Amino acid sequence: MNLYSIIDTDIEIPITICTIAFLILLSGFFSGSETALTTASKARLSQLARKGSSRAATVIDLKDKSDSLIGAILIGNNIANILASALATSTMVALVGESGVLIASIAMTVFAVIFSEMLPKTYAINNPDKMALFVGPLVSSLVFVLTPFTWVTRIIVEGMLKLFGISPFSSRLAHDDREEELRGLIEMHDDGGEDFNHERAMLRSILDLADVEVEEIMTHRSAVCMINAEAPVDKLFAEVLKSSFTRLPLYRADQDSIVGVLHVNDLLRLASCNTKEMIPENFDVMTIAANPWVILNNTTLLDQLQAFRTRGEHFAVVVDKHGSFMGVVTLEDILEEIVGDILDEKDRDVLGVCPQADGSYIVQGSMTIRDLNREFNWNLPYGEASTVAGIVLYESRKIPEVGQKFSFHGFCFLVLRRHRNQITLLRMTPIHP
Repeated sequence: MNLYSIIDTDIEIPITICTIAFLILLSGFFSGSETALTTASKARLSQLARKGSSRAATVIDLKDKSDSLIGAILIGNNIANILASALATSTMVALVGESGVLIASIAMTVFAVIFSEMLPKTYAINNPDKMALFVGPLVSSLVFVLTPFTWVTRIIVEGMLKLFGISPFSSRLAHDDREEELRGLIEMHDDGGEDFNHERAMLRSILDLADVEVEEIMTHRSAVCMINAEAPVDKLFAEVLKSSFTRLPLYRADQDSIVGVLHVNDLLRLASCNTKEMIPENFDVMTIAANPWVILNNTTLLDQLQAFRTRGEHFAVVVDKHGSFMGVVTLEDILEEIVGDILDEKDRDVLGVCPQADGSYIVQGSMTIRDLNREFNWNLPYGEASTVAGIVLYESRKIPEVGQKFSFHGFCFLVLRRHRNQITLLRMTPIHP
């Protein structure tokens, strides 16, 4: 009997056509499933899984076993395509003779491209999560059934790749790669309006926490309100009332010797129990002060934020590697790096900066470069200096006199005021090309 004579009846041809159509649809199922399962958002699926979705958990498990998933889908897809092509060729040859091979090839190519590739993959790309949740259990069963076959093919593929010095299935995103991927995803969505831009800036700031050191955001020692621990009671109260801060470093002998931190509430609580006259003149403020928490200036914001949470504290004294006092950093300083300035009733519009009518800016020398960049969208470098005064000293390589001008990084810096060797006030004028 001729091979093609088995499908020469009116009953067998419709059955064969239906079988071919089923195989084409099955191939489309595999193609769409592959696209949906590989592009579905693992973050959104994780949220659904935490809410109790078993389908989401199944899809996550499949994505974690991507090599077995791809292997099973490719095996199923190729079996469906080969069977469909063989049946179509046999049918056409039986109907029209040898020219049926060409007709079947053209017809199957058209049907395969449209119904097995373009339609299912287009739908999967536009609805990856929805389709992944639908096909997940079915594909999971297929992966289980085809495990012996995928294992064998995987061994063969690994052996072939190793011949070329490639380590298959072992590459996973390193930490830096994952971070860059997150940054790319954040930057990719740039059409969400003002609110979304603010949220995007917050996400960027969170990713930057591990790269920024406390020295870059701390309040410089020149701007820190400190109290002499040996000051008399009258002066102690006067300094506390003059300050708008709730925590004040205490020093003894010189300002490099920080011996404690006074919480204003503790002093006020003491005053509420006694009138000021009843507090002895020889009162030692150290009896109500807390021990200073000293940290190094190169501590990253991420490490410091975690340390604040662990210790339950909000205030730390920053020193350099030699133990010299550099400034203070608070929990609020780190939070402002994420959400932007947190203004209260004591804050000015922009602390340390006064815009002028001529387009220039009067800036305190202790103003941090990061705050300026964030507030005015500038790009001043802060690798070698953390304050405006610091960048002038670094670039000029000298201690400038009042009235001297310097031009670098797109600005003209005019020194307006200097206290001893410290620049306290400058005028910054943007240089327009």
